Amino acid sequence: MKKLPVSSIYIFFVFLSSVIAGCSGTQFSSGNGKKLITADFLYKQISYLASDSMKGRNTPSPQLDSAAAYIVRNFRDWGIQPWDGSYFQEVPICTDQLGDTNELAVIRNGASFELTIKSDYVPYDFSSGTSVTAAVVFAGYGITAPEYNYDDYKWIDAKGKIVVIFRNEPQKDDSLSVFKGKEDTKYISLKEKMKNAIQHGAAGMLVVNGPMQYSSVKARGFPWPSLSKVIPKDAVPLHLCIDNEDQIPAIHIGEETVKLLFGSVDSLRHLEARIEKDLSCVSYDLPDTKVSMHANILTTVYNAKNVVGYIQGTDPVLSKQLVIIGAHYDHVGYKKEHKAGEDYIFNGADDNASGTSGVMSVAYAFSRIKEKPRRSIMFILFAGEEKGLFGSRYYTTHPLHPLASTVAMLNLDMISRNSPDSLYLEGAKQSPDITNIIRKENKKTKFTLIVKNSDFIGGSDHYYFYKHNVPFMFYFTGLHKDYHQVGDSPDKVDCNKAARVSRLVFYTAGKISNEEIRYSIIPIESDAPIGQ
Repeated sequence: MKKLPVSSIYIFFVFLSSVIAGCSGTQFSSGNGKKLITADFLYKQISYLASDSMKGRNTPSPQLDSAAAYIVRNFRDWGIQPWDGSYFQEVPICTDQLGDTNELAVIRNGASFELTIKSDYVPYDFSSGTSVTAAVVFAGYGITAPEYNYDDYKWIDAKGKIVVIFRNEPQKDDSLSVFKGKEDTKYISLKEKMKNAIQHGAAGMLVVNGPMQYSSVKARGFPWPSLSKVIPKDAVPLHLCIDNEDQIPAIHIGEETVKLLFGSVDSLRHLEARIEKDLSCVSYDLPDTKVSMHANILTTVYNAKNVVGYIQGTDPVLSKQLVIIGAHYDHVGYKKEHKAGEDYIFNGADDNASGTSGVMSVAYAFSRIKEKPRRSIMFILFAGEEKGLFGSRYYTTHPLHPLASTVAMLNLDMISRNSPDSLYLEGAKQSPDITNIIRKENKKTKFTLIVKNSDFIGGSDHYYFYKHNVPFMFYFTGLHKDYHQVGDSPDKVDCNKAARVSRLVFYTAGKISNEEIRYSIIPIESDAPIGQ
């Protein structure tokens, strides 16, 4: 080979280095982060989103829609693209009221005994509105838990029948119980019990307080405003309409209904005692007994909106992979009853106009840099987080892009309060590779990173991404006395801190969006709780 002169050797190695860089990814330049993501930029967005005119951005509300429109105007101005022609993902949200044509009757040996709503039975808010008449089977606590070698359905066929089950879990007050002692498992949930009943083919579900665990066998069910003289008529919770997709009638029964089904409360107590003693399966078909039940649930549907912006990746292969940067833009609204001159608006400046503005600032920075990312980036502002992670839950069950091709989710929630240099990283244990990236990129922002190796990772919009095995990180600066109070106002936020957090997200996303590797994720445990 012909010997190259020194100058030619230098040029050759420069060329070789550029080829290697091209193979490993565009060299993302973070130098513009500090210039593009500023405290003034964050303050402008926070001040608008947390202004009194936004009335606390409740879900749903006209003010939340106004906030969504504001975010979209900015995305459009900055050249952030809509996803598949739209900046919105509709999130259907339902609210339920109890109608006046409810029914519960026990039919024994051909004789029908009509029961009275409120005193003898109360429908649950998660009940379907269908009518059912069927044979009845007692199914213990309604639990199938193979990991605990426990199954209330072991000796019965519940297909097409109405199951009667206890609330709670067996051996609830026994610290040595296989059901995690006195700690609750997922099986305590009535919705989990309904899911199990449906899987066993049940047509309806009657729930009763076990007389050993509860001091009263009264019918409680859901506290419907129509059954109360003191509960406000609009005091019914919102829920995602997708929760209505798998339901059966579900009613809580009281003492008179128990007597008709079991003969006496003591008979029910005897069944409960046998289970409590050694976790025996005592389930059985109630002879010559049917139940006719109907919960008159009246549903109203509202639509909230997730706001979605998009930057197309430059790499023909990696652009099919997605990095999500998200925050919730809703808050909790305002006090409907207040005194004249009283501060009554929950402005939600830190929670979460700060995180929303952080996502907007990162979107703006990506729109202005010359080196566009190799992987595609989606910016999502979620609705309904304060109501139960509605927006993120809906997205993960109706993703706009396959979750299997989503390489990371970075969540910003409350990023502008407390000590100027402290930053919590929630999810370090679950997403160690992303944590390592953040530690390296933090050399530019110099936060004192507070990392907790906790199993509890609920409480914000990253949760459902983690539940679907998407690596994530939750950027959070901690709670404070103004959390969900009227004092969470723009004048109390630290916009310098919010800008620094946003820069760290920008640097982290820049690294992730230009790498080719996929990141590790420690799968969620089956009994992991959902926080709010």
